[in-house]
Amino acid sequence: MKVVTALEMAEIDRLTIEEYGIPSLLLMERAALGVCKHIINSDVKNIIILAGPGNNGGDGVAVGRILKNKSFNVKIFQPFSEEKLSANCKIQIEIAKKYGVAIFNRYPTESELSHATLLVDALFGTGLKKIIDGDLAKLINLINSLNKTVIAVDIPSGVSADNGEILGYAIKATLTVTFGLPKRGHILFPGREFVGKLIVEDIGFPSELTKSEKLKVSLIEKDLVHSLIPKRHLYSHKGNYGHVLVIAGSVGKTGAALMCGKSALRAGAGLVTMAVPAALKIIFQSKVLEEMVLPLPCTTQTLSKEAIKGIEKFIYEQADVVAFGPGVGVNEDTEEILKFLLLNSPCPIVIDADGITLLVNNIKLLEKAKTETVITPHPGELSRLIKLPVKEIEKDRIDITQKVAKDLNTVVVLKGVPTVISNPLGNTFINTTGNPGMATGGAGDVLTGIIASFIGQGLKALDASIVGVYVHGLSGDIASKKKGYHGLIAGDLIDNIPSAIKELTDEMDKKS
Repeated sequence: MKVVTALEMAEIDRLTIEEYGIPSLLLMERAALGVCKHIINSDVKNIIILAGPGNNGGDGVAVGRILKNKSFNVKIFQPFSEEKLSANCKIQIEIAKKYGVAIFNRYPTESELSHATLLVDALFGTGLKKIIDGDLAKLINLINSLNKTVIAVDIPSGVSADNGEILGYAIKATLTVTFGLPKRGHILFPGREFVGKLIVEDIGFPSELTKSEKLKVSLIEKDLVHSLIPKRHLYSHKGNYGHVLVIAGSVGKTGAALMCGKSALRAGAGLVTMAVPAALKIIFQSKVLEEMVLPLPCTTQTLSKEAIKGIEKFIYEQADVVAFGPGVGVNEDTEEILKFLLLNSPCPIVIDADGITLLVNNIKLLEKAKTETVITPHPGELSRLIKLPVKEIEKDRIDITQKVAKDLNTVVVLKGVPTVISNPLGNTFINTTGNPGMATGGAGDVLTGIIASFIGQGLKALDASIVGVYVHGLSGDIASKKKGYHGLIAGDLIDNIPSAIKELTDEMDKKS
């Protein structure tokens, strides 16, 4: 499913009306019916509808009229002057009056709100740009303090449809019914916390518009992930499923490398070899069973630049993909290794953690890479890489991810809530799995291993990243059902990777 900005949705609306000939009032009626279907079979009695001056307010008035006609006790409060009303909102008010709906040109009192069973928020829709203040801010604060069931029409009033920003104050909805497609503000924080349960109603927009390739942002859904997971053939062997070379680990950071390698295996890699400092050979060899260890020349702490010779031989003769960075250390030697890989590797490269830090002074090398690359920064790492404050990145994570991917000619996996993936062409995907328990050390190393594993199994970098983040999040969701959020560790994610993949393949195979 595509995810749109307010402007993109307005254009779909305009084309539906002007090019396809569907009247705007008919779309409004369908929107109102889409909201009412979530109320009509409930046991609510007293309903207050807060209607704004625009078409969102018109939707709300139409909701009130339909519910009044179904014998619900409805009051509509529309506190804006007539000259501010949109043409369609005026028409809906006139129709509602003929149906005998009580419409008040003022704000509801605290007493009136307290006696309501249900509140319908139709104050402002996706077009809101200005900050909410004054009497409206007081009203929103009052509504939120009453803890009433609230249904938001299209988007909770005060939430930016484009980035989830709170425009001063916002109504906290129990349920949000939006139309055609979800908006970015429904998915991105902090707006997501105000949306409640999100329902997308089809009100008749042409699928040619809602599925257009011009819309670059999509949600990652189960059917997409299932379609990308590499199939296992009866006549096959370990060589068919990729050989992952993990270049990682240093003194004090052996765990990052081990988790990356184990995750690659659990996600289906046929073979995993860990290129590690020779001084740590015994430690690694004592910890692994299925993985192979490639000891290479080292400094007292990390791999040294003399390791390049052994890495070069391996990437040309055996590896299908390289995972670089988890715990690898940051110094001139590891920097030289990364430079060599970017300029010479025939294998795709997934870069994370220390690898991203090493890119800070070598960022232009990504543009010159001989192969596909994936970088998997969290906001702090991306901040160091592009010299932009974390707050600015979090405020606009979709557009920034798209820009970085295009500028650096790489697939960017911006970790966080939600994780956003983009490729140099601007094709962007928002992950829908994961939970707060995954905010734990090592979770990123696990993700690096999973993505590298799927590249090794034959997926392109973007597709492997889509599958990787979804499986990673789903592994965390499965683990949290058993252990809750507080005690979740990265090892729990690794243990549940097979269950996540099995759940995806079993469920989708049943549907097919």
